[in-house]
Order: sequence, then structure tokens, then C-alpha cells
Amino acid sequence: MTVINPLIFREYDVRGLVGKDLHREAVVLLGKGYGTYAAEQGVRSVAVGRDCRLSSAGFRDALVSGLLSTGLSVTDVGVCPTPLLYYSIHHLRTGGGVMITGSHNPPEFNGFKFCLGLSTLYGEAIQLLRRIIGRGEFREGKGELHFREIIPEYMKYVAGNLVIPRKLKVVVDGGNGTAGVVAPALFREMGMEVVELFCDMDGRFPNHFPDPTVPENLSALVAKVRESGADVGVGYDGDADRIGAVDERGQVIYGDYLLVLFAREILSRKPGAAILSEVKSSQNLYDDVARRGGRPVMWKAGHSLIKAKMKEEGAELAGEMSGHLFFHDRYLGFDDAIYASARLFEILAKESRPLSALLSDLPPVVATPEIRVDCPDEIKFRVVAEVARIVAPQAREVVDVDGIRALFDGGWGLVRASNTQPVLVLRFEGRDAAVVERIRGVMEKAVGLARAAVGT
Repeated sequence: MTVINPLIFREYDVRGLVGKDLHREAVVLLGKGYGTYAAEQGVRSVAVGRDCRLSSAGFRDALVSGLLSTGLSVTDVGVCPTPLLYYSIHHLRTGGGVMITGSHNPPEFNGFKFCLGLSTLYGEAIQLLRRIIGRGEFREGKGELHFREIIPEYMKYVAGNLVIPRKLKVVVDGGNGTAGVVAPALFREMGMEVVELFCDMDGRFPNHFPDPTVPENLSALVAKVRESGADVGVGYDGDADRIGAVDERGQVIYGDYLLVLFAREILSRKPGAAILSEVKSSQNLYDDVARRGGRPVMWKAGHSLIKAKMKEEGAELAGEMSGHLFFHDRYLGFDDAIYASARLFEILAKESRPLSALLSDLPPVVATPEIRVDCPDEIKFRVVAEVARIVAPQAREVVDVDGIRALFDGGWGLVRASNTQPVLVLRFEGRDAAVVERIRGVMEKAVGLARAAVGT
């Protein structure tokens, strides 16, 4: 039996290097393993989609072979963004689905997102999948393969879900990923004037890497918005489940501040609604939700964790700084950057003010980007626990839902262990640069002491 590298089974998905970790034999086993797991949960049919990476077509054939061998009925929805795979599960009423995508990873990588219903497998469920494959005891059957064109049906659904009262000029940066086959046509159908950037699919990603959390990846979008006089610009990661946005002046609006805009609109209609985000998000978000009568909920980083907590809290909206945004309000509860773009256009089209003005009433803050510090997997969580012990007496309040977010007068600092890499993630925010430097000094000193205490 082919041996699969156990390290490809990550916290939120299965991901590895093409040709080394992921090859036909391994992917067939992934299909058999997931098919067995899904069938044990009562699933009889699944949808399968794929991104435009050069390896994805071959992996589709291998995966479907494995799935069919377990007796599952498979509907292939073709090349599409990850949100359209989620939409397929809902629209086609399948019991689950698999998206073949490397998401925001380099072209030499690929991966798989597995779903039961609209919930993505993560954590222990991913490890259970690994153990099923390790045992090699697979369900046997003869499934049927069907094909369905899902993009027109998705576009009809989204266009019918929104009302955009005036024409906007929007720049769309597809990053040569799968958003390019959906977003420009959808937005034109909804009445927008669309300026396209890199909307032709190319799994080599020749123009820039499709990760909207990295400022340099948005530089072409910023330049085009300014040059064209557009009202707004949006950019996507490779499988279009994460959004980056740029206002008319070319200023980047990250996920936590997009959440402020969406939360304000939702709370105007649904007073008291729960709005959920993660520990890296700005305090401005949580304070603004509370000020407007909402119920702010801070939770762990990670799109699968956020999605699960959203259901538990009955939240109308959730999201991360990374641009995963989830709408239960008027939508289906999964992360969809194309739909989030349309919701942003809807808000902007109802305003007489430009996008830059819509957040101008928030208190000014100074914030660092994510700071990533190498730390071995085997000690990173112990280091964070020791940081919490050291910092707690000095802080006004400590939030420990995911690492330690320590609140001080005028700002906060975060230290958490990454779920996917051997690193610690640090972030700091304060009312001015001096406050940020003071808090950063306290937290970074604590990290040094903590590492010494645990023996590294």
C-alpha cells in the first residue's frame, strides 16, 4: 500500500508538495478514505470542484476514482472558486464535497478541503481521515459520476440576492486564480463598470501571487484604482474565499475593517446581532459593534474554527483579518470573497460618500502587521502559556481564547501559536506609536523569558 506523508494532514485541510507528497496513488487513497468516512456519516452523494493549478485536473481524476470506488455518487462541478463548491453542496443537496485547491500556497503545492454538509473538516476530523487511510479498510461500492455547470446558477443566486442602486466603477484583480471566471461577469451583470486585472486563469500565477493579505500583492490593484478613478478595488486569493479591498484613494482595507462596514449595515436591520471575529482583529471592530448595540464575539483564528463558532453563537456575520468573511445574514454562512465584494458594492452604492469616508469616524490607531517568529512545533504552545503567566500581572485584562491577547492602557498585544506552521504570531495595536512600542517591548521581553524557561 502507498504510504502517505502524515504531515500533509493539517489543521484545516490536506496540503502538500505536488509530485512528492501528492501524486496519483496518494490522491486515490484520499478519495477512498474520505469516501469511507463520509459514508459512515450517512453521506451518499458529494460534489467535487477544482482550482486552476496545473496539477488539479489530474488530481481530480485520481480523487474521483477513489470516491467512486466507495460507492458515492459524485457530481463534478468543474473549475471554480472554493465558495462555488460550497454553494454546490447547498444547491445540489449533496451530503458533502471536496475542493481541490492549493488556496494561497505557492504553485508547487496543492491540497484538498473536505466537507460534510457545508462544514469543512478540521482538527480531529482530519486526523481521523488520516487514520482511516492508514488502516486501509475502505468501503467498497460502485458510484456514479455526474457533471453540472454551477457557475451560471451561482451567478443567478447572488445577483438575485442583492440590490445595487447605482453604477459603480470597480477594479477586479483575479490574481490569475479562479475568481476570474466568475467575478467580472457577475459584477457586470449586476450593473457595475468592471476593470479587469489578471482575470485569465493561469496556475503558474505569473503576475503576482494571489494572497491579498500581503501588501505587495495588491500593488497593481492600488495603482489601477488610482489610475482609473474607480470607486473601489477588490482582489482575491487563488480560490476566491479570501478578499482584499482598496478604497478610491488606494488605501487597503483589511478584513477586520471590512467587518466594521458589514456589521454596521446588518446591525441597522438586526439590533443585537452577534458579530464574530478572531484575536488578531482590531479593537475598533469589537468596540464599534458594542457601541452600535451588537454582541461582539472574539474567537480563535482559523476559518474552520470561525465557521463552527459562528453556528454555535448564531452570529449573523463573522470574519478574519485574512479576508475570510462569512455571512449568515441573507446568505449561506460560508466564506465567499466574491459575495462579500458584492455586499461591499451594495453598501457603497447606497452612499453618497466615497468608501474612504465610511470608516473615517473610527478612532485612529497604529497597528503592526502580523509578526511571525520561528518557534518549534513541540514547544510553541508551552511558550505561549508561559508568556501568559509572565504578562498577566502587568496587563489590565487577558483574553486567552487563542494564545494571549493582553489589554493595556491605550492598546493591546497578541502572542499566539500558529496552527499550521512552527511559528509564533505577534501583533500589536495602540492609540499611537509610543503605546505600540511600549506594549511590544513588554510582550517581546515575555517571549524571550518564556523561551528560556521552556528550554530553547
